[in-house]
Amino acid sequence: MISSASNGRIKYLENLIKKSKFRRSEGKFVAEGIKMFNEAPKGDVLEVYIKEGAYDSFDIETKKKLERIGYEVLSESVFKKVADTVTPQGILSVIKIRESSIEEILSEENPIIAVLENIQDPGNIGTIIRSAEGAGVNGLLLSNDCVDIYNPKVIRSTMGSVFRMKFAYTDIDSVFDSFMSKNIETYALALDKNAKAYDKYDYKKPVAFFVGNEGNGLKESTVKKCDNTAFIPMCGEVESLNASVAASLMMYEIFRQRR
Repeated sequence: MISSASNGRIKYLENLIKKSKFRRSEGKFVAEGIKMFNEAPKGDVLEVYIKEGAYDSFDIETKKKLERIGYEVLSESVFKKVADTVTPQGILSVIKIRESSIEEILSEENPIIAVLENIQDPGNIGTIIRSAEGAGVNGLLLSNDCVDIYNPKVIRSTMGSVFRMKFAYTDIDSVFDSFMSKNIETYALALDKNAKAYDKYDYKKPVAFFVGNEGNGLKESTVKKCDNTAFIPMCGEVESLNASVAASLMMYEIFRQRR
């Protein structure tokens, strides 16, 4: 059992949890909770840490997987120090980072692609990933200035979808030529004089839609490069919707049309 917070493995864990660049350089991230441990792809779980006394509370399948992979026990005080949640479930997994290529995402048949530009809120990214899986989106492209997908708050809010969705970080300006070569129609979610209501377009052909930053929306240059601009009608004095809500509405309109 590890009972000292100054232990080298604990310092390593803390760096994986807190530092995006460290996660990238190591090719690993930390996921908290039983669901994330059980949904991680076979072979991708590299290390497991459980809280002292937590083992007996786990279900049989979780125990079997733990015995197969192996685990290290942390004292309650050490586990509390590294855990990212207020009420941790007593299990932390170190998991291999996997990222798709843009080519892999674009090669899907009649794809639906979500392009996220400068999204900063971890909860928004996580919700978008989860909604994307539910709506049948083939992949996500994220601008390099988006929040790290492997941020613990993002991972937690995906509820496991992060393990099943394809995604890649990229320079947004560089994707338009790729979309054009694949005959993928592009849509900017933005308030613009040329915009049409999002449910007035036909999305049965290959689609890529763009969602921008929570406070500022999409860059004007991005909107201009898109083939079409779509807006979401609203009542009252609401000026805009949460980025994850707007993205989810768009995804499910495309899903509805293709059912």
